Amino acid sequence: MAELESTRMMPKSITFLSSLLQRVADSNDLNREFQPQKISVFHGLTRPTISIQSYLERIFKYANCSPSCFVVAYVYLDRFAQRQPSLPINSLNVHRLLITSVLVSAKFMDDMYYNNAYYARVGGISTIEMNYLEVDFLFGLGFNLNVTPNTFHTYCSYLQREMMQQPSLNLAESSLNLGRSLKVHLCFNEDETSHQQQQLAV
Repeated sequence: MAELESTRMMPKSITFLSSLLQRVADSNDLNREFQPQKISVFHGLTRPTISIQSYLERIFKYANCSPSCFVVAYVYLDRFAQRQPSLPINSLNVHRLLITSVLVSAKFMDDMYYNNAYYARVGGISTIEMNYLEVDFLFGLGFNLNVTPNTFHTYCSYLQREMMQQPSLNLAESSLNLGRSLKVHLCFNEDETSHQQQQLAV
């Protein structure tokens, strides 16, 4: 966790998180043709021109929230995806989900944080839309915002492990392991601690 807290390490974790979310969004974009998916307030009419990595870097640059917020935002995205299976993360909603998850995690984690109007400017949306997204996200999470130290360390461990392994992966290996990666990283069951530890050991 200490390594993730350092400003030098944070961009690497953002790079991996953006890479993971990009793969998930691309996969769910393909599945949209075969599986019906609901439209929500998080969906845009078109795919944003800014990449997920650039968007995350923008949030990191201007939000000034603690590095822990990005790990907690990752936890929240995972919980949201599990609780809302008909609203999978895709290229039309990932940006709004990201800005909202960081906003909610900053409010929950940090003593000082910017207001919704500021986050709306950072995210490129209106304040009214930011307010709606926050409320929908909270209800989508079932207001389950608490992250235990064990859960936090588990997600940190996955990010650190993947950051260490990422340079050694080639494109073929990455595409072959895509299904496994989605299951491992976006389908945690926080009640099964021993199962998590087994996955970490794999």
